[in-house]
Amino acid sequence: MELRFFEIYRNPEYLWLLAEGVGMSAGLTLAGATLGFMLAVGLALSRFERVPVLRWVAAAWVDFIRNTPLIVQLFFVAFGLPLLLGYVWPFWAHAVLALTINFSAYFAEILRAGFQTVDQGQKEAAQALGVGRFTRFVRIVLPQSIAQMFASLNSQFIFLFLTTGVISEIGVRDLTFAGLYIDSRTFRSFEVYISLTVLYILLSLAFKALMQVIEVRAFRWKTAR
Repeated sequence: MELRFFEIYRNPEYLWLLAEGVGMSAGLTLAGATLGFMLAVGLALSRFERVPVLRWVAAAWVDFIRNTPLIVQLFFVAFGLPLLLGYVWPFWAHAVLALTINFSAYFAEILRAGFQTVDQGQKEAAQALGVGRFTRFVRIVLPQSIAQMFASLNSQFIFLFLTTGVISEIGVRDLTFAGLYIDSRTFRSFEVYISLTVLYILLSLAFKALMQVIEVRAFRWKTAR
């Protein structure tokens, strides 16, 4: 079998398309993960609220999202919501919304477990000192929960990133879209998907390195103990 990678790297159009795909995949993943994490904090906190409706809604959201495929959520967001609500967004915006929804459910479950690891004595001591409920959560519970569960959040983030190739199904020009386009023009499927595999591995390693930097800088107090 003759491998002909030169049909890819000698064509400026294909190289540009792959570079654009790398940027789009990385950018949409980071946007979806950031927004999803913010939503996840609210969902996880709602699971501990004394208001039964909030707890039920948050639990239902998490269970529903975790038990449906990302591609189904993507199609609903990209094609169902615009019909129901009558708005028009570019497909990349639909992809960000779908990824935000998907990431939030998985992150929320990890954070919920993290909240349970915080020593109850610390919360009671802060309450005895007159520290407000919101301040206790922001300054005591949330930082320790994230620090304890950061490795799990990191692993889940990388796993979810590797599923984002489905956004190409709605026309987003991500890395998988670039591979499909090049394959349809060159008919060199083996070479194309080896190239995609290498690029996805490199992106995963880059994200892993970024998360390690964030962990070291954000949780110096943890390593100093």
